[in-house]
Amino acid sequence: MTAQTTLTTEAVRPAIRAVQSVDLASGFVGRSLKSARQTLVRLALVFSDVLLAFAVWLAAVSLLGVLGSDPISGFALADMVPNVIVWVGLRAALGLYPGYGLAQVEELRRQTFAVFATLAIVSVFALGYGDLVSSVMLLGWCLGLLLLAPLARHLAKRLAMRAALWGKPVVVLGTGETGARVLRALRREWQLGFEPLAVFDDGPSPAGGMLESVPHGGNLDEAATLARDCGVDTAIFVMPHARQEHLVSFLDSARTNFRHVVVIPDLRGVTNSAVTARDIAGTLGVEIRHNLLDPWAQRAKRMLDVAAVLIGGILLTPLLLTLALLVRVESRGPIFYADKRMGRDGKLFSCVKFRTMVPDAEALLQRMLAEDAEMRKEYLEYHKLRRDPRVTRVGRFLRKTSLDELPQLWNVLRGEMSLVGPRPYLPRESEDIGAAQDEILRATPGITGPWQVTGRNDTSFAQRVEIDTHYVDNWSVWLDLVLLARTVQCLLISRNAY
Repeated sequence: MTAQTTLTTEAVRPAIRAVQSVDLASGFVGRSLKSARQTLVRLALVFSDVLLAFAVWLAAVSLLGVLGSDPISGFALADMVPNVIVWVGLRAALGLYPGYGLAQVEELRRQTFAVFATLAIVSVFALGYGDLVSSVMLLGWCLGLLLLAPLARHLAKRLAMRAALWGKPVVVLGTGETGARVLRALRREWQLGFEPLAVFDDGPSPAGGMLESVPHGGNLDEAATLARDCGVDTAIFVMPHARQEHLVSFLDSARTNFRHVVVIPDLRGVTNSAVTARDIAGTLGVEIRHNLLDPWAQRAKRMLDVAAVLIGGILLTPLLLTLALLVRVESRGPIFYADKRMGRDGKLFSCVKFRTMVPDAEALLQRMLAEDAEMRKEYLEYHKLRRDPRVTRVGRFLRKTSLDELPQLWNVLRGEMSLVGPRPYLPRESEDIGAAQDEILRATPGITGPWQVTGRNDTSFAQRVEIDTHYVDNWSVWLDLVLLARTVQCLLISRNAY
């Protein structure tokens, strides 16, 4: 190690020690404390799953009891223990305890597989021994797990995070803009459980420097020392412009110090939902899929849309009638508002919503923009107004809860929209979308989408275009299911909606 490296490292020791002292309270420092912390997380997740499994079974028992059956005699509580063991064992085998580093799409895929695999295994062992009530109980139990297990896991992780249990320390190898972008992503996506302890680089390191509030720990030689001191077993490598010989040399060295090395290549806009590693005759290959070109995936998406609309339309009829009455009573004018939007392949369609504005709202907007420079600046950036005087009182409530978009179920039934998709853009926004328009218009617009769960109206127009482009490039049915679940969460919180 050179004198310059030693001097630089000593200069940042106070910052590293500060991190270590904070981590001591969280259980990061010391291998025994780290091990105990991870054990507690695993036990908490297992306990949550076991509790959910028996709660769903009791709910099924109660439901069948109401329907006049005697489920206890046909399916005793003791019979559930092997089933729960199979389910929890499969989840453990799939790496869900604790499941650090799993994206939400991959996590949902594994949870779904665990439920169906449990159903298959239990059905084989119970073949010839169960009756109709037992079969109904088993199917109902698995359906309940399918719907509730992702929610229960999310709540368990959030509670573990509040108790300073969720998460594992990682080091980021690489600085600059790429390193800063990764640090911001790790902080934003807390569900991954990756907590950056320090950043390292292969060049001269700033004395006591910080990157996105994370201390700079020196050059790459110091990463191994910190890993041993703090029990860090995961490194994230973010040097996309490193020379080939340097990359290979460093990865060989990193594998001797870190159990897990995550390499982030320079593939912006592509996530693991669209990428698969391939072994091509001993050479690593990366397959990038575009699921929008898969006709079977498109049919599955359409079937999900139609089923949800038919079921939801029946269940929501009383609510729709009530909202229509409120809109009609508050102000004169039609109950519904329809304007032209760009659909798939640029085809125009009439997007239906509950009317939330006063009549002649467009003419009023033009007058306000001409008279108010600040309002004009806000509208040009966001294509929306936070305090829009055109919105009625009922309309403000409908927008905050997104209930104004319920009539778009009609557009979904007609095939003009989907439950999940990119934002339905106005024709006049075509020029502002720019080069991304062709990519975005390859997908059917949605009632909800990534913009709904990523800042909603507080994101600029350019950011919404970028978010929609990322969605189209990485679309899958699994991603739609994740976005639907996150949309429900956003509606309950009602943040950034106006």
